[in-house]
Amino acid sequence: MSHHDEPATVPSVDLQRYLGTWYEIARLPMRHEPADYRDITATYSLQDDGKVRVANRAIDGKGEPQEAIGEATPVDDSNSRLKVSFLPDGLRWIPFTKGDYWILRLDPEYRISLVGSPDRKYLWLLAREPRIDAVTREDYLATAREHGFELADLIDTPQGRLACPVT
Repeated sequence: MSHHDEPATVPSVDLQRYLGTWYEIARLPMRHEPADYRDITATYSLQDDGKVRVANRAIDGKGEPQEAIGEATPVDDSNSRLKVSFLPDGLRWIPFTKGDYWILRLDPEYRISLVGSPDRKYLWLLAREPRIDAVTREDYLATAREHGFELADLIDTPQGRLACPVT
């Protein structure tokens, strides 16, 4: 696969089934989620305007809870490609401030999801439970590799030491 091609996304996503809490199993490094963050979750809920509220929670390296609230908007009717912004409401209209959230693989039961960006800089392996078995993990990461993601710096997210507070 050429790294210039966009990674394929799933054909469609039922947003109602995708809503709820997902645990981060692994991720590629990124500046807004330091390597020492643990117990990371993302909770999605539908807003009155049809957009998706995103509540990312984590415990930082000092043991302090962290939270970022954002908004996701589907790019098309498939709901498999979304644009996400964590800027304050008044600044979310600025186009270049939105990140890509592409659902690359999703199991039929909506229990495990592989999410990435078309530039292959961002990747998340998410699950409905804090842990998944090693075979499933490797199977989903093989999909990421097939899509051209480099996983040498992949971070396995520690889960379960202390539950993230839910607000």
